[in-house]
Amino acid sequence: MSKNRILVVEDDPAISDGIAVNLLYSGYDHVLIRDGNEAAQALLHDHSFDLALLDIMLPGLDGFALFEHVKKYDIPVIFITAKTDSASEIKGLLNGAEDYIVKPFSPREVIARIKAVLRRISEPQESVAVIRYEGLEINLDNYQVKVNNELVSCTPKEVEILHLLASHVGQVMDREQILSLVWGYDYFGDTRTVDTHIKMLRESLGAYRKFIVTVWGTGYKFETGGQK
Repeated sequence: MSKNRILVVEDDPAISDGIAVNLLYSGYDHVLIRDGNEAAQALLHDHSFDLALLDIMLPGLDGFALFEHVKKYDIPVIFITAKTDSASEIKGLLNGAEDYIVKPFSPREVIARIKAVLRRISEPQESVAVIRYEGLEINLDNYQVKVNNELVSCTPKEVEILHLLASHVGQVMDREQILSLVWGYDYFGDTRTVDTHIKMLRESLGAYRKFIVTVWGTGYKFETGGQK
């Protein structure tokens, strides 16, 4: 069986070298580039990658600009960023990225995120009935969310989180449960990841954010006045 190939574009040697070592240890092939312009040129000659890890703050083209080159070859992307402001995260994710990781992070987290994305895009998904509540529609078959028949921008992980909560109306789900069920049992990330995705999901849902209720000190639950 051939190994998955990962493109890593990160200019910090300490971070990029650490990622490279863990990719090798986990059985992945990789190509490491530390400049956005060089990465864009390299993709012209070699774009047979299964996934790309892109830092946002890069010499030459930044991660967002480089992402436009990567998208041409249908390579799924995980952003690596030191920016914690929601505007940067939303800009990248709503342009089609699969996920993002905020520095500092553990090597195990990077590998877990890679595994989760590769698993999602490679394994056939069982058909799941569309869930509808009032004017909200959640469809895991095509990873779409609609509000009053209007498509809203959500990342794949946001759709999975929303579908999970909506499948268990009134049931409190703690952050560890959500990590386990959405990212997979082998995910070792910080539970703040859930909070960040919930925040972005609420921003996308607008008035329908009311369905996602925070249970302080525990997690989240889905509450609504009735199902349609």
